[in-house]
Amino acid sequence: MLAQLGAKLAAVCSVAGKLFDIRLGILAATTAASMSLGGCMPTTVPLAGADPADPGAKVAGVGYRSTVAPYSSLRPVAPSAWREQNDRVAPVPKSGR
Repeated sequence: MLAQLGAKLAAVCSVAGKLFDIRLGILAATTAASMSLGGCMPTTVPLAGADPADPGAKVAGVGYRSTVAPYSSLRPVAPSAWREQNDRVAPVPKSGR
């Protein structure tokens, strides 16, 4: 059983070694090609607007809106008649009916 495991390990190592050698060669060729062709790239164009790193660039004004402006206190109050409360929030009846 140990001999069979050793044979399998040797077979896997030989195949992996060949693949590694091939991939290492391809990687080296790709790296060399990209390094040599890197100097042929055109220069980059500037951004289409003001430079974001320029502290003197014009920017839109900043407005302020309070996040708690529509707040109304909901503290408990003395109870009132339920009919009065319903009449205050009920829709106005139509005159044709």
